[in-house]
Amino acid sequence: MTVNYPANLLPVFQQFITAEYASLTRAGEPITMPVTPYVGESGTLDISTGLTYPTKAERARRNPHVALLYSDSKGSGLAAAPTVLVQGKAAVRDADLQANTDRYMRDSFRKLPAATAGTPAFILRSMAYYYTRIWIEITPARIMWWAPGQLDTPPQVWEAPADTIYPGSDPAPAGTTPGAWKEGPSEWQSGAQRAVQALGLPVLTVTGADGYPYLMRARSVKLTADGFQLDMPRGMTWAATGPACLTFHYHPEVFTGQENMMFVGTSQQDGTAVSFAVKRRIGDWSAGGDNRLLGLWSFISAGFKLRSRLRAEAARRNQPVPKINLPG
Repeated sequence: MTVNYPANLLPVFQQFITAEYASLTRAGEPITMPVTPYVGESGTLDISTGLTYPTKAERARRNPHVALLYSDSKGSGLAAAPTVLVQGKAAVRDADLQANTDRYMRDSFRKLPAATAGTPAFILRSMAYYYTRIWIEITPARIMWWAPGQLDTPPQVWEAPADTIYPGSDPAPAGTTPGAWKEGPSEWQSGAQRAVQALGLPVLTVTGADGYPYLMRARSVKLTADGFQLDMPRGMTWAATGPACLTFHYHPEVFTGQENMMFVGTSQQDGTAVSFAVKRRIGDWSAGGDNRLLGLWSFISAGFKLRSRLRAEAARRNQPVPKINLPG
């Protein structure tokens, strides 16, 4: 099967180096995180997650209704990129961990060369706890997009043909999912202040009546006593009231690291104004922001927690731990 979405959107899907990915909890609440997006051979829109922290994949395996928002063109080389929201059905791929890992090494080193430039090969080969991958392949069901500077207008919409086949996920492994590897902070206020001051405009996610996540980047954000006050574009054609996630993230133009914060809570909409009340801040993996060496250290130090999971998660899938084959 080949996905035939509008060809003018392909540069966005191919060249954006970050997107916001939303999946749903058992209760139907959205969780949205920044990811590196890729395009699969058949045109699926793919992301990956580490084998040692498979929560994003397990949510998608349990409920395949997911979404991707392409709203930050930084580093893409596209001078005037549209904002694109993709809603689709996910298929989790973890039946061949070696092939998954080989693909990730090829694709990520090609897309983000500065992130590992100059790092000794022996260090990279020691990071199987990070490079061993699960892929999530998304077949689009609906795509909405807004031309540059036109977020106050209704989006253009593409719908998948009625006979579209949505592949299923690989069988779930036996045993218990390890859960989050990094707990969220006990309080959210101190992080919220930095998020507003340093991480740019956040993305608000809610769950629609059709069961899909809906995402849009805010036009402004202010910190309040119980959360955030947002001003949203008029082109957000869905209601933004109910369980919600607010996602801040930053990376430099040349991707050498990142910083992100995610808050879950409830949102209440009044016209373009949305009040977001925080319940908690969830665990994130910030990797140095503008400081490449600090970013590298964050990946190396994560190994102290993640190595113990690597063999266990491979064994749950009846597979050996993959070898790390460096490109070139």
